[in-house]
Amino acid sequence: MIYLQLFLSFLQIGLFSFGGGYAAMPLIQEQIVDQHGWLSMSEFTDLITISQMTPGPIAVNSATFVGIKIAGIPGALVATMGCILPSCIIVTLIAKLYLKYRNMDVLQRVLNSLRPAVVAMIASAGISILITAFWGNEAVIRFAATNWWMVGIFVICFVLLKKAKMNPIVVMLLAGVMKLAVSLIV
Repeated sequence: MIYLQLFLSFLQIGLFSFGGGYAAMPLIQEQIVDQHGWLSMSEFTDLITISQMTPGPIAVNSATFVGIKIAGIPGALVATMGCILPSCIIVTLIAKLYLKYRNMDVLQRVLNSLRPAVVAMIASAGISILITAFWGNEAVIRFAATNWWMVGIFVICFVLLKKAKMNPIVVMLLAGVMKLAVSLIV
């Protein structure tokens, strides 16, 4: 039964993850944290971090991670298959259709109309992770409960990425070093 749940959950994620990995994060959160309770919000945040640090798409890495946690190697295989199966089928069909109809105005308008929804999904996922980083798993955001060390690390990383145009991998490593340093200080 757990294999079927893993497969169907990640099949839904794979089927509705328009816009790539960041857009998939709210869908992944809904399935594995909210609906099934396979991970806590804190574990989900760790999962996203690990998925960013490992090669491959976030959804596939998440499927593999959750599958292993819930049902071992067979669970990882089932969850990962559920996640990638829709993409394999849909991309094959879309590639054939796109190559045939790519110059149609209607198609271009449809693609343009999907962009705001993708941006909203990415923003939603980012805000959820930001809230968890700054306030933990609290249901209410309170000024007094703010983790100012995490806010400081966020601001430094943001400046390094946007102003200094530093490599994201280097920024992630620096963030880890900063968090380790904070842990030793506090």
